[in-house]
Amino acid sequence: MDSTTQTSSPDLHPAARAVAQLLAAIGDEQLAYPTPCPKYSVRELLGHLVGLSTAFRDAARKDLGPSTSTDPGSVLPVLDDDWRAVLPRRLNELAEAWQKPGAWDGDTQAGGVTFPAAIAGRVALNELVIHGWDLARATGQEYTPGEASLRVSYELLKPAGDDSSRDGMFGPVVEVPEDAPLMDRVVGFSGRRPDWQPGD
Repeated sequence: MDSTTQTSSPDLHPAARAVAQLLAAIGDEQLAYPTPCPKYSVRELLGHLVGLSTAFRDAARKDLGPSTSTDPGSVLPVLDDDWRAVLPRRLNELAEAWQKPGAWDGDTQAGGVTFPAAIAGRVALNELVIHGWDLARATGQEYTPGEASLRVSYELLKPAGDDSSRDGMFGPVVEVPEDAPLMDRVVGFSGRRPDWQPGD
């Protein structure tokens, strides 16, 4: 990987660590809790994180197959019993894969979509940022993915021009004051209310 690629390609490690740090505090009784993702409980969100970490790890490696060709919205994620061991490992493998030479070059596939790897890596980072927030909010934990990661999500999700009514990658944009914290603005761009609480 040349110095230009190193400079322009974001590091997924901080966001991956921020998600991993949430896992130890999640009790089994919390697996049924609701999350800001309307279709997902905590259990299903964790299953989604396992799946996306695997898919985007393989996308970075250009190891295309069932993990990268499956539409994640086609079925509800299933969380295996060994998730407490598997998910931290997958998150680290994901971040490591996007550090390897060639990861950001050419085209790759994730979720059944073929697109430039330079975009896929940023989508992977954004998935970690947003779903980490979902998980933290659902389980009542603090969450700090890091400003650099938030900036990547901000640029990826922000509406084009003045069209704040367009659908975001996760749902219609929720308007948030321009002077709100960066995390709140990113969450709003993703179609979530920054003040979401369980039971909303």
